[in-house]
Amino acid sequence: MLKFNFFLLTVVLSTPGIVWSQAVDSISNQHEINPIHVNAYFNQQPILGLTSAAQTISPRLIEAQQTNTLLSAINTVAGVRMEERSPGSYRLAMRGSLIRSAFGIRNTKIYIDDFPLTDAGGNTYLNLLDPAAIQAIHIIKGPDGSLYGANSGGVINIQPNGFDIRENRRSVLLSGGSFGLFQEQLSIQQKINNNYSFSFDQSFTRSDGYRDNTALNKKTFQTAHRWKYTPKNEIRFFALYSDLGYRTPGGLTQAQMDEDPRMSRPAAGPNPSAKEQQAGIYNKTFYGGIAHHAQLNDKLSHTVSIFGSNTDFENPFITNYEYRQENNLGLRSYFSYRNTDNPKLEWQMQLGFEGQKGWNEIENYGNVQGNATDLKDHDNLNNSQYSFFYRAMAKIYQHWTIEGSLGLNHSKLTYRQHYPEIENPIGHMTFSGIWMPRLATSYLITERFAVRGSISKGYSPPTNEEVRPSDRIINSSLRPETGTNYELGARLETFSRRLIADLSIYDYKIKQGIVEQRNDNGEEYYLNAGEIKQRGIEAAIWAYLLAPTPGRFVQTINLHSSVSYNDYRFGKYNVEGNDFSHNKVTAVPDWVWTNTLLIAFPKQFGLNFSHNFTSAMPLNDANSVFSKKFHLLQAKGTWIWQLKSNQQLQFFAGVDNLLNEQYSLGNDINAYGDRFFNPAPTRNYYGGMKIIL
Repeated sequence: MLKFNFFLLTVVLSTPGIVWSQAVDSISNQHEINPIHVNAYFNQQPILGLTSAAQTISPRLIEAQQTNTLLSAINTVAGVRMEERSPGSYRLAMRGSLIRSAFGIRNTKIYIDDFPLTDAGGNTYLNLLDPAAIQAIHIIKGPDGSLYGANSGGVINIQPNGFDIRENRRSVLLSGGSFGLFQEQLSIQQKINNNYSFSFDQSFTRSDGYRDNTALNKKTFQTAHRWKYTPKNEIRFFALYSDLGYRTPGGLTQAQMDEDPRMSRPAAGPNPSAKEQQAGIYNKTFYGGIAHHAQLNDKLSHTVSIFGSNTDFENPFITNYEYRQENNLGLRSYFSYRNTDNPKLEWQMQLGFEGQKGWNEIENYGNVQGNATDLKDHDNLNNSQYSFFYRAMAKIYQHWTIEGSLGLNHSKLTYRQHYPEIENPIGHMTFSGIWMPRLATSYLITERFAVRGSISKGYSPPTNEEVRPSDRIINSSLRPETGTNYELGARLETFSRRLIADLSIYDYKIKQGIVEQRNDNGEEYYLNAGEIKQRGIEAAIWAYLLAPTPGRFVQTINLHSSVSYNDYRFGKYNVEGNDFSHNKVTAVPDWVWTNTLLIAFPKQFGLNFSHNFTSAMPLNDANSVFSKKFHLLQAKGTWIWQLKSNQQLQFFAGVDNLLNEQYSLGNDINAYGDRFFNPAPTRNYYGGMKIIL
């Protein structure tokens, strides 16, 4: 299935390890890492016997990085790559390229607890969340349209503060850094009794940014409540309001980046500069959801959640000024049956439904120095998507897990063009009757070594921003991405869990892959590229190099390393007479290698070192322009002053891009005029304090 040579496999398996803080959040004794659990497939499961490639990012790992971004923490996961073109401008790809993610997130379904954050139009505003308000991030890699609806890359479940409070906690964080960075975060987590708990998180972040025209201003308010009003019934409530604004500097040519990497996109031809047009993104969103869980008897339970969002969106761009009003409403409901009476044969099944409806009004005006002028376009795009799903899983003699799931997916987009007037202003795109199966198994050969395999189908329809991209032309001919993923994997733990290793090998063939193109104004549009072949190897090692021992100068060392090799190729692919068949897929590096090292010293001093190596990647479909490879090194030191048993004062300081690399983090793909590059900050510093009461 995969034609990788033995040497490559040997390199992956022999990669030096680095420990990940999730593995050491709680230690049962001085020499053993507690088992890692992942929230996946309707319940928390130990990762050793899980049938999919998955990982959990703990709050300790998030805190070990810079506190105002999720970038470094998410990039520790093999096969997941996150970029930030300017402060607040996120892009994320799971087992895929960023050719669909010029703005936003594609291919990936993201949830907050039982509430889908991905809207009915397929877009996810991940940048609205405050990293300090997140308890954990659970990642399932690979397509899984059988249970979670439309996705072809994977599923992310974000666990917010407030739903699993073990002790009362209040904290205030203040930090600042280079390029005008300032962050303030307030968190209250309160457990009233065994039946009710709540959290409130508030944050403010600002930054001038490294480049010209990259200022960020972000305010968030988040609350979560959990009320167990009877022994068998509970209600969870989540609400988020975010007011986000940031400037977008635009891409540069290689010559412009060499001349001055801090400049924003200059004027070119008939188009003004990004600064002159005050190019930026302004997003005010309210998101909320309420879920009810009922334990009907000792085996049967029911969960239902209702969720919705309202977004007021503005985007002054080089060529126009866009306003969007987006409203979404959804329902997710499922029954779960578990039978664990016989330890030789435990089994469970789930049956459910998830549906969303979206209403979007989009207006485009002329842009004169950041001011909207005459109306150019006015359209309505309404979305509906739903899926029915069923899953069955059996565990035989606690060693062999077999599971199968099946989803029936439907997606529809209707549009009405109000202005300018055209002959046929109304149309629709319907993708219905899409069956999405998954078969998977995992077998514990020994108590500490498991192998797994799966076959799953992925499905990702075009999003609103792809059907009506920044060129404002509705493309009703776009087809959904579909494909079948074949995967093998293995996990190993040592007896004391001082070492944990994970390996995945996959082969995913996508049909009708959606790719981005750009016109001479820098506006993007999308088309189907035919077949895309995605083959890869992912490996991760967690190692407890030095178990906690009081009295030593170096009390503990934790090490985590992850590496991914990507062999991604276009199939038969022709665009406007250009043959790109069998080229490397745009925006995919062959190699990504990340390392995290956590060291603890006496007096509660700690050091964290993070390393990210990303190899060169093609920036256009012709493979004629490549980015440069880079090594990104970060360091952070912390000191905790224990005031009382439950009160402490934390001080921290860090440096980003310690090697002062010149690199582009978030390239513009297939850019017109060779404006591919968004230079990342040079060496920069930050520091702050956190009070916990």
